[in-house]
Amino acid sequence: MALSTFTSFADVDHLDNWVELAKKIKDNPFQFQDWGRNKTLGLIFLNPSLRTRLSTQKAALNLGMQVMVMNMNQDGWAIEMEDGTVMNAGTQEHIKEAAGVISQYCDIIGIRTFPGLKDRGEDYAENIMNKFLAHATVPVVSLESATRHPLQSFADVLTIEETKNKSKPKVVLSWAPHPRALPQAVSNSFVEWMIGARANLVITNPEGWDLSKNFTRDTPVLHNQEEALQGADFVYTKNWSSFENYGAIATGKENWMITKAKLSHTNEAKFMHCLPVRRNVVVADEVLDSPASLVLEQANNRTFAAQTVLLKMLGYEG
Repeated sequence: MALSTFTSFADVDHLDNWVELAKKIKDNPFQFQDWGRNKTLGLIFLNPSLRTRLSTQKAALNLGMQVMVMNMNQDGWAIEMEDGTVMNAGTQEHIKEAAGVISQYCDIIGIRTFPGLKDRGEDYAENIMNKFLAHATVPVVSLESATRHPLQSFADVLTIEETKNKSKPKVVLSWAPHPRALPQAVSNSFVEWMIGARANLVITNPEGWDLSKNFTRDTPVLHNQEEALQGADFVYTKNWSSFENYGAIATGKENWMITKAKLSHTNEAKFMHCLPVRRNVVVADEVLDSPASLVLEQANNRTFAAQTVLLKMLGYEG
């Protein structure tokens, strides 16, 4: 049965099988081209993208699909999301018609949206993503939403599985400083997938910057970064703005940047980040440019993660 939606780890039936399929695709990216022939992928972006945009396009092309890309905020009409609204102000097109029309043109739709980081309840309700899911008549894949980034997390799992030298490595998700307010999506999603992958996960962040318990569950959360890094096999670094004081930016936390000295406390850990990354703010050059860095491998695996998901949506069950 074809996969109809991909928005979170909950859409994965057997992670081990997905990882093996991604590895198989990576070995020969063009072996499933018959599955995508005469099919069209539509990619709808409501915010900027580099890796997600290019890797998902490449994944579709590897499968023999055609691709249409639209920057909705720049090229499309302003979309109304609420039902029963009298559209006599700024919006010109309702989501019901927009999603319905795109579904007629495409066999699979990818949607990328971002949180406003002003109203936690609104962002975590995932209104935009859920409206597309409700009104699209073809499979929908999340290219990132307000609270999750499943394609990134799948690529992260694939990268760890390819690189680990023990069955259950210690993986540390470490908060990092940043001058802007960033979403919790990548971090939320990474935690979800790591729990599903049965890794030995530890989270470290300053007090007041804990992620939502709905995502972290019983994962250990340490506010002492050096303690958390002890014996780590992988260090995944990412900033997120405050969940508790929603959208707030931490100040005076520059010492949370990942450095070579900090990695000396680990088990020769590999460094991971989803990119883009601010050098010498989030991580020092000496780490990012070292053999310990897996950031380019992660980015490369974005293609094969996306290709696996699209192939599942096209009905492949192997």
